[in-house]
Amino acid sequence: MKKSKRFISFTVIFLIATLIFFMSISQLRTEFDVRVINGFSDNSSLPLVIWCSSEDSDLGGRALQERDDFSWRLRTNFWNNQRFICTMKWDQRRKRFEAFKVPRDVRRCSLLRKCSWLVTENGFYFSSDEVNWKKDFSWS
Repeated sequence: MKKSKRFISFTVIFLIATLIFFMSISQLRTEFDVRVINGFSDNSSLPLVIWCSSEDSDLGGRALQERDDFSWRLRTNFWNNQRFICTMKWDQRRKRFEAFKVPRDVRRCSLLRKCSWLVTENGFYFSSDEVNWKKDFSWS
């Protein structure tokens, strides 16, 4: 009888520990909102064309007029190596950039888990609050 109770106790403890372990792993998969905004001052004749994808999904393309945006929500994968790459085209300019990359953006997207990009004639600006923008790189 003692062995039976010990086995049941051990099994219950093992199942609870396993449940806690898997629940904590699922918390590592964090959701982020990514947004790319057309910040050109005057592109009424030429839209900003954007196409974004990850290794797992193709978000497709959009033609963004002035102040239009392209947004999506993502959940980081178990290995925390997820990234979304966007190709931008405006007039004769073309640029490919990482709109989201786990090692870089997990910290800088702040507690709001918001990663925003403002694309202008002068370059690509990043913000985690859409108030304070910092230039990350230019078109060239």
